[in-house]
Amino acid sequence: MRVKDGLERVARAAAARPLPVLVVVGALALGGGALALGLEPSTGPDTLAGRSSPAYRATAELHRRFGDDAIDVLIREPVAQLVLTADLGRTIQLEGCLGGNVPKGAKPYGGAHSPCAGLAQLKPARVVYGPGTFLNESVTTVQNAMLGEFQAERRTVQQAVDAARAAAKAQKLSAADTKVAVDSARSAANQQATTDLERLALSSGIQGIPQIDSKPFISQIVFDPARGASVPKSRFAYLFPNRDAALIQVRLRPDLTTRERTKAIALVRAAVRMPMFASQHGGTYTVSGVPVVADDLAATVTSGIALLLGAAVVAMALALLLAFRARRQLLPLLVALAAAGLTFGAMALAGVALTMASIAVLPVLIGLAVDYAVQVQSRVEEERTNGVEGAEAVARAARAGAPTIATAALATGTGFLVLLLSPVPMVRGFGLLLVIGIALAFACALTAGSAALALPPRTRPVRVPGPLAAAAGILGAALIGARELLGAAARTLGRLAPLRALGRAVAAAPARILDASLRRPGRVLVVAAALAVVGWVADTRTSVVSDVQRLVPGDLPALRDLHTLQDATDSSGEIDVLIRGRDLARPQVVRWMQSYQGRVLHRFGYVEAKGCRTATLCPAFSLPDLFQGTNVKSASAIDALLRSVPPYFSSAVLTRDRTAATLAFGIRLMPLDEQQRVIEGLRAELNPPAGVDAQLAGLPVLAAQANADLSSTWRRLLTLLAGLLAVFLVLLAAFRRFERALVPIVPIVLATGWSALLVYATGVPLNPLSATLGALVIAISTEFSVLLSERFLQERGAGHELAAALARTYRSTGRAVLVSGVTAIAGFGVLALSDIRMLRDFGIVTFVDLTVSLLGVLAVLPSVLVLSDRAALRVAFRRMRTRRRARSPRPPAPIA
Repeated sequence: MRVKDGLERVARAAAARPLPVLVVVGALALGGGALALGLEPSTGPDTLAGRSSPAYRATAELHRRFGDDAIDVLIREPVAQLVLTADLGRTIQLEGCLGGNVPKGAKPYGGAHSPCAGLAQLKPARVVYGPGTFLNESVTTVQNAMLGEFQAERRTVQQAVDAARAAAKAQKLSAADTKVAVDSARSAANQQATTDLERLALSSGIQGIPQIDSKPFISQIVFDPARGASVPKSRFAYLFPNRDAALIQVRLRPDLTTRERTKAIALVRAAVRMPMFASQHGGTYTVSGVPVVADDLAATVTSGIALLLGAAVVAMALALLLAFRARRQLLPLLVALAAAGLTFGAMALAGVALTMASIAVLPVLIGLAVDYAVQVQSRVEEERTNGVEGAEAVARAARAGAPTIATAALATGTGFLVLLLSPVPMVRGFGLLLVIGIALAFACALTAGSAALALPPRTRPVRVPGPLAAAAGILGAALIGARELLGAAARTLGRLAPLRALGRAVAAAPARILDASLRRPGRVLVVAAALAVVGWVADTRTSVVSDVQRLVPGDLPALRDLHTLQDATDSSGEIDVLIRGRDLARPQVVRWMQSYQGRVLHRFGYVEAKGCRTATLCPAFSLPDLFQGTNVKSASAIDALLRSVPPYFSSAVLTRDRTAATLAFGIRLMPLDEQQRVIEGLRAELNPPAGVDAQLAGLPVLAAQANADLSSTWRRLLTLLAGLLAVFLVLLAAFRRFERALVPIVPIVLATGWSALLVYATGVPLNPLSATLGALVIAISTEFSVLLSERFLQERGAGHELAAALARTYRSTGRAVLVSGVTAIAGFGVLALSDIRMLRDFGIVTFVDLTVSLLGVLAVLPSVLVLSDRAALRVAFRRMRTRRRARSPRPPAPIA
């Protein structure tokens, strides 16, 4: 069975049973839409890098061993007031709350329904370390060490007493003499123990058993007298960035779902607002960090695009009502919404997360689905003008037009399928989701569209409830009023001489284009090709914005908090180096880490005396920080120091088996392309010892690499070439004639250059969301070009002359293409009104792409069709002459 017959049978079957088909498709679409409401936006590492890439594997292992990216809780309060007053106790309690800990024998802080109770139930934190935990653990460690010393000295005294008693017994001394000997030994041992403890106190500066409320002890640990009585030691910069700020880091569990992560962030924000943790000295809390910014950005984009898509659907509906003169004008939009519901419902069933790129699928898919439905409906309307009605009109329309629409959809999907070559997973998901959506959109247009078009016009009014009838009346009146207002405005503007002249020029443009294509097709193509070449050159100069601050609303709370964090700490995130090997606490490895850390910090402008204010990178909590002031030439000294460090802290930078460790650097907020250069500088300095592997890891590393891949001019060019080649091969396989596949591909190739030129001329920069839209130019141009060129061949095959065939093509399919194009353009035009810069630029670029694709194909394709038709005629005449010569009798050979 041929494809044409199969498509006709599907449409005929749908038209024969319209109500069951519409009910089934409608139920599936509504079910898919309901499932899609449960999709959660994801900004995880697997959306930025493939699971097989070294950076992703290193990041996954970093998170598994040491916890996910940290939520930062900034405490803006003088450190002296924080650690030397009762605020320290509140900080200890807050850190316990954030860690999900509940005091023994007590309820969670704030009661059973408090944020602390929620954190205790969710347990989102892998580790929490801050000033309270650090000082509390330090006190406990020193107390244990001091008690150990006391117990050791006590054992020494007891051993001296036991030895004196045994010696007296061996000498058979009297009881009185034995008592004297034992007392003398005890006294001497106690004196020696006292001397040892005094020496220990002098060397450590610790007097007596330290307590958490001991100001001298806390001051001794935290502050550096050489820098100032209230200036924290530089080695504790990850806890006390300066004298007026402290930092709590909550490293999340890597196995949290997106919903659990969002809930954890909300609970942390709620916990710091609890009255019991309020500072008594005016301190404030700010919650920020990579997870917080990513979560807020995803939520903002998701909610923003939902509102804008609603407005876009309204704009598309108005465009169809005003431009599409047919029965059931809104049917194409309903079919497109059904296809979108099915696509995203299938996505939810497959358990695929919603990414920033897959959100952008929705407007593209709706635009393409509207086009398929408009083409089907236009074909049916043509059959109705010929006197055919009902299911027979639908079947004939499907037989005549569905194969062409299917070929265009197949070529369009192939163009998007090229995005699977992208190294960025969310771009691959964007392409795959669009391919699935295109298939479902075509299926919906062929089934639900055919079923709806086969329904007879209603002769009796439908009984609807009063409120619905009133609402419908209001809506109908509003639409009529909008149409009248637009008509009145058009008539008013039309009275203005310049606009009247412009209107006449626009109205005459199609005829002039067709006339120029008939008379000078070669000249039209030369001009179009020259503009395309200029556009390809200009594309290499189009800027790609990667600064997060320029892509999101300036009033985004998470962005404001991130600025607050950076102002206080001189950094806003971390770049990690994951180090793996056997026994990483060896002197050789520790010295390399210290050397690497020093070289990198010096290279990027960090000077300890000046701090991080003017540096690109700053030191963050790393394994070398544990060995400051320690002679790392000795393995025994390293082991002794690691035993003295609270395990709660050492485990944050070194695993218990010592096979993995981390180096961390604080980094300022900067555009991703600059961040990528910093990362490349870090990689250039890596030269670990034999047997040691070191990889840069973390979400900032993956984000910068993904941006570099998306922004690469050469990668965009290769993607375009691959897309064009794939579309051409599909058309060649479908048409089985080289020249027939070549005709529609010429405007597609040229449209990529025109689009790039117009984007460059408007000055709209690309961003990580819109940098891949070259595939959209190919897809839209393919759609329009294939539909028009195939309709032209049908008209020529029906016996119409060249000019008549072009005119008929543009009156029928050309008008439908224009309607669907204008409808999609109206939808994307709404996105340009977004306050989210990334969405606004995406909308503007897409608006430009669609406009150029539509107008460019409509303007240039006739010239290509004329040239190809003339070439086909020349070939046909040549073949006719060859056949005539073969049939004509040969003259007799001359007689010798």
